[in-house]
Amino acid sequence: MDPKVVVAAALGECVHVAGVLSFLRLAEAAGWRTVFLGPAVSIPQVLQAARAEGAALVGVSYRLTPETGERLLAEFAEAADDLSASGVRFAFGGTPPVAARARAFTGFFDAVFDGSEGPEAVLAYLRGQPLTARAAAYPQTLVERSALKTPFPLLRHHFGLPTLESTLAGISQIAEARVLDVISLGTDQDAQENFFHPERQDPRRRGAGGVPVRSADDFRALYAATRCGNYPLLRTYSGTDDFIRLAEMYVETIHIAWAAVPLFWFNAMDGRGPHELAASIREHQRLMAWYGAAGIPVELNEPHHWGMRDASDVTFVVAAYLSAYNARNCGVHDYIAQMMFNSPPGLSDAMDLAKMLACMEIIQKLASPSPTATPVGPDFRIWRQTRVGLLSHPLDPEAARGHLAAATYLQMALRPQIVHVVGHTEAHHAATADDVIAAAKVAQRAIENALRGAPDMTLDPNVQQRTRELLAEASLTLAAIRALAGPDVRDPLADAGTLARAVTTGILDAPQLRNNRFARGQAITRIDGRGACVAVDAAGRPLCEAERLAGLSNQERNHSR
Repeated sequence: MDPKVVVAAALGECVHVAGVLSFLRLAEAAGWRTVFLGPAVSIPQVLQAARAEGAALVGVSYRLTPETGERLLAEFAEAADDLSASGVRFAFGGTPPVAARARAFTGFFDAVFDGSEGPEAVLAYLRGQPLTARAAAYPQTLVERSALKTPFPLLRHHFGLPTLESTLAGISQIAEARVLDVISLGTDQDAQENFFHPERQDPRRRGAGGVPVRSADDFRALYAATRCGNYPLLRTYSGTDDFIRLAEMYVETIHIAWAAVPLFWFNAMDGRGPHELAASIREHQRLMAWYGAAGIPVELNEPHHWGMRDASDVTFVVAAYLSAYNARNCGVHDYIAQMMFNSPPGLSDAMDLAKMLACMEIIQKLASPSPTATPVGPDFRIWRQTRVGLLSHPLDPEAARGHLAAATYLQMALRPQIVHVVGHTEAHHAATADDVIAAAKVAQRAIENALRGAPDMTLDPNVQQRTRELLAEASLTLAAIRALAGPDVRDPLADAGTLARAVTTGILDAPQLRNNRFARGQAITRIDGRGACVAVDAAGRPLCEAERLAGLSNQERNHSR
């Protein structure tokens, strides 16, 4: 018996082989050698091929009348008794009514699939880890869970309702639905900023923006709610104060899957925290170093905060590089590069994809060869995470479902290891558990379609040209930031003071920072005819990055006179 050969066919008079072929594609991804026998294959033909190939697993499908199927399967089980006794495993796939009959053959079929399980469940079975309601079947780290699901990405979704009780119930419902690998716990603003300072909390805004967690036991209860279904991982905000105290509690209570840390945001500049700009950059660097030392992955939710404020595509790419550079400098080993598409809304798919390709290319030089390879040089591995733009969903729920599916399909061109699903209801209300489950199913279907063989959209000449253009322009911006540093600064791109000056001088700028006391706020951007977000002058004329930076220098010189 060859331990990695699977033989599969549509049995008897059944000619429906789409499910059989899908099963075999997953088997190949799991490392099996596959033998497809075709439609309407007789019982003797299946068993003869199984013996000739030395199969360790035989898969059969039947999608016709349940009563006919039951008789056929009884005949098949009797004829295959000797193979079953010798250790050959048998799996069945069919419609739910026929699958229900197949489950009655206790002890014969090793697994029965009725189409409701999803490809990751079948893949786990083929890898020898059947998805059962046991925590041991579901890895509890990013790296291990991703290895189990490859080539499918991990799915995550944000979730947090205005009361602890409703959030607990919702998390359990989502876990039982087995649609997400990671639940991103959305906590309210007081939990993020004032968790350790009850005297600063405002009862009138309890539950504003998320679940009102007020104690470590609340977090423990939320984690306990995930201990069912597919045992999803939990992660949450890093907070806007008391960063390391919060991190220590997250590790102890929810076993945080990875940390999300900003670089320039969640402080006095955007009104979401108490720290001044330079001070908050230093605190975020300290936090990244703490997580890096603990071996916990880190995501910098940085570039899209510029994109959501209508910053140019060049600024977005520069922010992506600064994020990865600082994470690596702080000792992070597993870095999650978050790429929010549709930010700002109005970008064309081609230009959006080009921007993300530029982000990936500019940070790739910082990485070890691959997430699974033995690191060469710095131990810094990059995990690709994509998501739909937070502000891009239309209000109409059906149109939003279409947008979620189309945007997810586009994201798959980057072969992400994580897909952050942004629920189609976000334009109207915070997602309920039912909304999360529905959105995850929409995204999963788009992912499955793409993995069956999507065209390589990254090869489009317009996409390639824009990618090269962005990389060239971003190099100028990074050089301008380096030039801000004084002679005593060893590493300008990791120096909090230099990075803060990049904002105050306008090198990093966005239209929505106008009248902000930390930023220049003079940037003007437009979506051009290609669908790219570009900097323009007051008359609306597009500016290349060299022109824009030169204009800032002239303003500085004039101001100093």
